[in-house]
Amino acid sequence: MFKGFYNLTSAMLSQGKRLDVISNNMANVATSGYKADTYTDTTFREYVVSRVGNKDKRNSAEIGPASYILAPSRLYTDYTQGALEETGMPLDFALQGDGFFAVHSGDETVYTRSGNFALDEEGYLCLADGSRVLGPNREEILLGTDKIKADASGGIYTEEGLLVAQLGVFSFEDNGALARNAQGYFTGDGAGAAAGTTVLWKTQERANVDLIQQMTGMMTAQRAFQSAAEVSRMYDQLMTKAATNLGNV
Repeated sequence: MFKGFYNLTSAMLSQGKRLDVISNNMANVATSGYKADTYTDTTFREYVVSRVGNKDKRNSAEIGPASYILAPSRLYTDYTQGALEETGMPLDFALQGDGFFAVHSGDETVYTRSGNFALDEEGYLCLADGSRVLGPNREEILLGTDKIKADASGGIYTEEGLLVAQLGVFSFEDNGALARNAQGYFTGDGAGAAAGTTVLWKTQERANVDLIQQMTGMMTAQRAFQSAAEVSRMYDQLMTKAATNLGNV
């Protein structure tokens, strides 16, 4: 009985974590360059269930596998390309292919696919939270104006054609080794200049979140959570009754 209670509790915790991940994906559906996460769990231990007789237990028959407590396994990030949309805004950029923009956030260099840039009070190219965009040598980019032109390599020019800055585009050998921090930026070591990536000007990459898939996953997780909670309540009542009856013996 107690094993069942532990299994149900772990199932509720696991489905709650899955709902958190799905909710975060759906909340970021309008976030430029956002990459969806997928939560996976695993069983703590698996075993085979067999059927035996009440008296003669020699001829057992396997019923099938069963498992103990669910435990978090891994959070996977989907790095596939999001839809590209022309915006006409002079400080909007998108990456077509593998790679990330680099920005200076706090005291560290972090990476993002978001390219909805702006200018801060000092004229530096930045994101909405003030993190400054970096060039190929991780230098901050000072523009001072949005009257610019740009090419497919990330070069930024004045309207007269004078090169004033270069966007840094970086890639990693294994995107799966990256971690996402609390601000939604990616962190990791071994970043190098991206090859074969096109920078699109006046364009935004939309989040690669499939709303239908997320809604389906959310309903499935909610039903599993509710079912586990209901059976867990029944277990609690049975254990309370058993403890009460035992005390009356």
